[in-house]
Amino acid sequence: MRLPLLVVSSLFAAVLTCSSPVLAASSSTIDVVHAQGTTQVPKNPQRVVILSPATLDIADALGVDVIGVPQTSSHFPAHLAKYNSDAYINAGTLFEPNYEALINAKPDLIIAGARAAAAYDKLSGIAPTISLDIDPKNFLASMTQRTEQLGEIFGKQEKAKQVIADFDHQAEEIRKVSGQAGSAMMLMVNGGKINAYSPDSRFGFIFDVLGFKPAATFPAGGQHGNTVSPEFIMESHPDWLFVLDRDNAIGNKKEGASASQVLDNPLVRRTPAWKNQHVVYLDSGALYIAGGIQSYSNLMTQVNKVLNENKQK
Repeated sequence: MRLPLLVVSSLFAAVLTCSSPVLAASSSTIDVVHAQGTTQVPKNPQRVVILSPATLDIADALGVDVIGVPQTSSHFPAHLAKYNSDAYINAGTLFEPNYEALINAKPDLIIAGARAAAAYDKLSGIAPTISLDIDPKNFLASMTQRTEQLGEIFGKQEKAKQVIADFDHQAEEIRKVSGQAGSAMMLMVNGGKINAYSPDSRFGFIFDVLGFKPAATFPAGGQHGNTVSPEFIMESHPDWLFVLDRDNAIGNKKEGASASQVLDNPLVRRTPAWKNQHVVYLDSGALYIAGGIQSYSNLMTQVNKVLNENKQK
């Protein structure tokens, strides 16, 4: 029996509290447990650089001010568009920090991420550095934990509680109807190829949190999922197709056909999803580049809208 999402969230929150992700070190610092270990960071730091778009997404939701962000050819999604500005220090790319710029900026906290994991030691030599990655295999608990940690660091605890409560409420409303909506597949189109994601994978949110039933089962795969064919999709008979267009997300529009063009073939057109116009093209930039709490909240707004439209047919 599957517990209601709000109950599960509460259980996760209890577990995370016991694991002490944020520990009081002194009146002016906090010990933060993160992906790279435990680091003492200042409370309410004023000069903050965030290299992880997912963490920036959460920090922005809490109203945290930053001085530097990564600036690359892959622009931030619409809800983070203000960071595509010269008003923020160019902290480098998602994978390679701009060390000179960071040294000159004199930050009192750097928040890195998985893409810049190899740079952690160098970054730690510039300022206290933490990596608040979100675990896709434990998405809801991990997202909750990271939001709470940022709330503790920046004195935004009440705001963090509200953001998490709103997020849980959105998911719970979708779960009320997703179980009866039929089966689903989560796809990413990349360079003309189709990849599928299973539960407990990078983009397993549709199944793990929103409660859609998988149309097919296969190993979780890596960051880019498992390559599947149009024939496999047809034979899986999905009632819903949720689609990411990676080329569009990273600005590679000339690299290959768009996701809608790739999926528009005789085999996919035979699926219930296609016949019933249940092919949902998600905000690829928000999920692929950012993927924080606002990105997934926006996804839920989109999914809730298409489910309501389906009920009215």
